[in-house]
Amino acid sequence: MRSLLLALLLGALAAAAGAQTSIQVYPLPPRITAHDVWADPLPDGPVWFSGQSSGNAGRLDPKTGKVELIPLGPGAAPHGVIVDHDGSAWFTDGGQNAIVRVDAKTLSLKKWPLPKDSGYANLNTATFDRAGIHWFTGQNGIYGRLDPKTGDLRVFDAPRGRGPYGIQSTPDGTVYFASLAGSYVGRIDAATYKVQVLEPPTRDQGARRVWSDSKGMLWVAEWNSGNLSRYDPKSGAWKSWKAPGERPRVYAVYVDETDRPWVSEWDKQLMLRFDPATEKWDSFASPSGTANVRQIHGRRGEVWTPESASGKLVVYRYR
Repeated sequence: MRSLLLALLLGALAAAAGAQTSIQVYPLPPRITAHDVWADPLPDGPVWFSGQSSGNAGRLDPKTGKVELIPLGPGAAPHGVIVDHDGSAWFTDGGQNAIVRVDAKTLSLKKWPLPKDSGYANLNTATFDRAGIHWFTGQNGIYGRLDPKTGDLRVFDAPRGRGPYGIQSTPDGTVYFASLAGSYVGRIDAATYKVQVLEPPTRDQGARRVWSDSKGMLWVAEWNSGNLSRYDPKSGAWKSWKAPGERPRVYAVYVDETDRPWVSEWDKQLMLRFDPATEKWDSFASPSGTANVRQIHGRRGEVWTPESASGKLVVYRYR
């Protein structure tokens, strides 16, 4: 009975939200899957993705559906992707233990290998701060910084060892990362490179990815607890909301231009949108059924997801 009621509830939510939301699917080439995705901020601009299993960078033209694949090198296994102010794509490449940049115009590569004494980092995701410094995480227990102008690359041991995963900067340039294994959020001091450990209210919550809204509020996707949590850097206050369902698994989070967080829910294979004002959820189901969305990104009026299980990119367009 509880399962039936949940299905009816999610169906009602999807119907209400779906009235103003359209879904478009972009199939990728055969045997190509996307792990992370990043949409250029320009309308109809390219959408980049990391082809972790194939060792490629990928670029989709949403107007035509054309997909370009750029090999990143022997042993490449890119996890995260972000785009800089020039439109070039930066990949955290766990296979090559390096940061790799793909030039948007020429598609030429530039690589910054991690120092040999840093060991295998299992590179994860990255972000730029306001000074243009490229910060990144590695699940094997590191975080690091790269100055693209000088090539200076440094790696630091993270508190509690293994776990650094999602990373994001706020509008004022402060960088935060989530530690999945450590169950905390780390605030990086750009001057000292040291980390302040911030504890979400739920113990062993499994903070996985983070995103900032326009006011600098930090939103956290908690894998173990199934919560979406919010941290206010000004007051230090936390607040948490459980995603719909009996045992939700919240993987990724992205905050759109209206300051509404979107999360990917792994157990029910749904995209969820949360309204902080009403504390209500909207629910969207991918046409693929099993999507396995590991990261979310967007631009005005659009939220993009890489479906690592279906070999597709899917965009949710909303008014």
